[in-house]
Amino acid sequence: MRSKRGFTLVELMVVILIVAILAAVAIPILRGRIDDAKWSEGRAMMGSIATSIRAWCAEKGPDYDDGTDPVYPLTLADLGFYTNDLMGTYFEDTDFSFSVTACGPPPGFTVVCTPTAKDNHPGVPATYTLTGSATTGESTWDP
Repeated sequence: MRSKRGFTLVELMVVILIVAILAAVAIPILRGRIDDAKWSEGRAMMGSIATSIRAWCAEKGPDYDDGTDPVYPLTLADLGFYTNDLMGTYFEDTDFSFSVTACGPPPGFTVVCTPTAKDNHPGVPATYTLTGSATTGESTWDP
């Protein structure tokens, strides 16, 4: 008698079911990782803005007053950024806003990134905020 070799239909269906369950679990996890990777570009640009604010405040000094104290109305050009310096794969200049509340030392500031300009911008979270404390000098990220 000949022995039949191969898989039965039930065995094949079980394997397909297991693969489907693994895919259903893995896809949301991978999607979150993709958004995290995209946000790393935005956080790097926010860090560059924060460094420029610190340098600007170090140059102007803690007693700098432009007549609008306590908020210093700065633009990216005031910090030394040219047009499209913050143009990346997922973010661009218009996605960033910031304010300086104290020139320190240490300076107090808030940098906000809300991606809206590009079609492939990251999803959750919708906004990142980098805050520099004028009292402790520490920077904190929110969300």
